[in-house]
Amino acid sequence: MKITVETTVHAPIGRVWQAYTTPDDIVQWNAASDDWHTTKSSIDLRAGGAFSSRMEAKDGSFGFDFAGTYTNVVPNRLIEYSFGDREAKIEFTEKPEGVGVRVSFDAESTHSIEQQQAGWQAILDNFARHVEERQ
Repeated sequence: MKITVETTVHAPIGRVWQAYTTPDDIVQWNAASDDWHTTKSSIDLRAGGAFSSRMEAKDGSFGFDFAGTYTNVVPNRLIEYSFGDREAKIEFTEKPEGVGVRVSFDAESTHSIEQQQAGWQAILDNFARHVEERQ
């Protein structure tokens, strides 16, 4: 099953793309709640290139690497990647009010659909705030 989350970022496409694809930006926005953070990120933004973000609870109780391989990259438009046996797609669409960002991903079986959707939406909302605050 595919899950989709989306937002509109009130910023130019170049800034939105940069914030989504730059490790220095990613570590500032990539968390679903205030008690988590991303401590490091690496990106090789090309088809066949790898990415990884280290996500950790701020109290040190748990952490994991969110990692995968890009399968398709169209600058300022599209990022597709695989992570484990799952796939995701991020679409960037210019609109009069900013940039629409839509993330679709394969659900996993450990957490409920609602939990997954809420977590990914929270991360996307943090992303939009990050971009808009740093224009």
